[in-house]
Amino acid sequence: MKTKRNNQLTRQIGEHLVVSKLGRLGIFATPFAGNVPDFDVLASDLSGHSLPLQVKTINGGSWQFNANTFLEIEHQGDCQVVKGEKKLRNPDLVCVFVLLKPDERDEFYILPLRALQQHCLKGYLKDSAGKPFPGGKRPRNEKSTHGAVRPRDLQEYRVKEDRDWMKHFNPVTGLGKQAAPPNGGPATPLGNSRATEGRHR
Repeated sequence: MKTKRNNQLTRQIGEHLVVSKLGRLGIFATPFAGNVPDFDVLASDLSGHSLPLQVKTINGGSWQFNANTFLEIEHQGDCQVVKGEKKLRNPDLVCVFVLLKPDERDEFYILPLRALQQHCLKGYLKDSAGKPFPGGKRPRNEKSTHGAVRPRDLQEYRVKEDRDWMKHFNPVTGLGKQAAPPNGGPATPLGNSRATEGRHR
């Protein structure tokens, strides 16, 4: 019960931190407290653009996910074979990963869902050092499709300054209009602000 409560508090803190940060940047945002399957926060601007956000929060360790969400996985006896990527319902869904720190110098990472899928494809069936499991056999539970991503894996998507946030959320030109890893790399569109405008009103 205590673990469940702590997880709920961690999620609550993360979502409200994102909402607060967006508010300070002049962007309206509201959390949905887990009541919507695919996203946790909805951001919008005065022009009526809206953008759903998925928020994942940890206070240490790594963010957890089920690889079945992203990959076509075939079980062959005790081994697993990745057949390819699954078609995502919303590959441009904006994900905000939050790492809570004891000194409250929390860290934020922003990336599209398809980038998380690529990470899963690249790192699945490998150990923490990046070495493949022999024959695709997981050492503890052969049937497990558990996946994880660590803060060090997402450093190219970390946002530190307000200008980094505004690369992803621009209330003048439209939410999600332009986005790129803040530490360099090609520009990547995040979300589809006008496409979501009518859907989430």
